[in-house]
Amino acid sequence: MTVTEPDVRSDDATAFDQLIAKVRAEFDTQFTWDYERGRDGLNRLYEKAKRSQWNVSDDLDWSIDVDPERMIRLQAEATGVPAGFPARSLLDVKGSPVASWNDDQWVDFAVNSQCASLSQFLHGEQGALICTARLVESVPWIEAKYYGSTQVVDEARHVEAFSRYLNEKMPTTYPINGNLKSLLESVLRDERWDLVYLGMQVVIEGLALAAFGLMLGTSQEPLLKALLRYVMADEARHVAFGILSLQEIYADLPADEFRLRQEFAYEACDQIRRRTLNAELWPNYGIANEEIEALLPKQASQQSFQQILFSKIVPNCKKLGLLDHRDGWLRERFQEMHVIQFEDWENTAEALSLDGPVNDEAARSFDPENLEGVEIIETITN
Repeated sequence: MTVTEPDVRSDDATAFDQLIAKVRAEFDTQFTWDYERGRDGLNRLYEKAKRSQWNVSDDLDWSIDVDPERMIRLQAEATGVPAGFPARSLLDVKGSPVASWNDDQWVDFAVNSQCASLSQFLHGEQGALICTARLVESVPWIEAKYYGSTQVVDEARHVEAFSRYLNEKMPTTYPINGNLKSLLESVLRDERWDLVYLGMQVVIEGLALAAFGLMLGTSQEPLLKALLRYVMADEARHVAFGILSLQEIYADLPADEFRLRQEFAYEACDQIRRRTLNAELWPNYGIANEEIEALLPKQASQQSFQQILFSKIVPNCKKLGLLDHRDGWLRERFQEMHVIQFEDWENTAEALSLDGPVNDEAARSFDPENLEGVEIIETITN
């Protein structure tokens, strides 16, 4: 009798397949035989990127012991903001689904909320990795291909960093949020390379900068703070890359094409706004997302939290002319979202200095407390 061994490789392949998501897209890959570098802003950004590389393994102290629950309690003590903010505002709602929660339950929720946020950072960084690889293929200018190649390396490093932090220091990792997944897929499917720029470099990366800055301003955990500082210094360059590249494109677009870009930016922002309700988290606590969607968006603290996440996107859209050029359609949409107050905040391209010596050895001695482009957001105000 012949005994057939189980096909372990087949089982492994099936399990691996379940972790793969495919997005079909058609777009043009563009070669350029023009190697002259005439775009000064992109050239300087490329030089800055080359001398600003860091190593996840060497430049972060992974020996630091992380106690997530203790860090949440320290954060609440240091900031005066109780664990579970802004969801904790639901305690003021009549018939609240969290009315019976005690402080320990809120700390547990806050730990998992941080896991959920870090998980979305991780998934978003992989989306950025793929989108930027596409930009290298599709942009027509050699300077943009050069810089885009450095961002591919940056994004791979960010995926590595967040993945390692979640796996080694946090209790769990959450799947990608449905709204973030939908946004990434819509960006990747579009055949127009400038919309990949707009969706990823301006909207998603702009959101990331604000979200990272908010977490950096409240976290008391030294390894996470150092990680966020390094990532944010990279992200500031990435947003500047989008602005520098799109300015010359959008200045001459026909009106109908320009409106399409305005609508795309608004729809991306609207998807991002819905992501902040942590739909992947609430069912684990026996609370339906429909209940949260009916209650939490009405709370002032949740509204303030949502609004601050657009503090980078709105001024960057203004820099590109998307708010007012030809008409005020996007301005009106941002007014309806109650985020137009950020329009005159410093935009990323202006905040990031592109000057400095190319071969400065001191630039390789990273100081996490003094990295350019890192803006801490310490409070949320109405």
